[in-house]
Amino acid sequence: MKWYLEPFNKYATFTGRSRRKEFWQFVLFVFLVQLVLGVLDRMTGTYSEGAEFGLLGGAFSLLVLIPSIAVTVRRLHDIGRTGWWILIYIVPLIGAIVMLVFMVLDSKPETNQYGSSPKTGSHTL
Repeated sequence: MKWYLEPFNKYATFTGRSRRKEFWQFVLFVFLVQLVLGVLDRMTGTYSEGAEFGLLGGAFSLLVLIPSIAVTVRRLHDIGRTGWWILIYIVPLIGAIVMLVFMVLDSKPETNQYGSSPKTGSHTL
């Protein structure tokens, strides 16, 4: 449980590093909550066909926007890349593929300019 809550504890922390486990469990948690909220939106009638999102799902998306960006930036730091690489998402399709590859890469075990490795350093989650 601590792995998917850690990005909320570091709500707007764009420094440091995040392991793959923290990133992917957060993504899984957000996906599952969005799925449940989508069903609730449709059941309660708060889903808008025109806008293609519901009130609950939209509110949750706004809630997790900053933690999602922050954990992605920290994940990029963990593989030795600057957080500005997140802007690659602007490039259609190619950007998403590049980011997917970056997100599945293993951590750099050595200390880099963003801090010590969460796997091997004194910092444990």
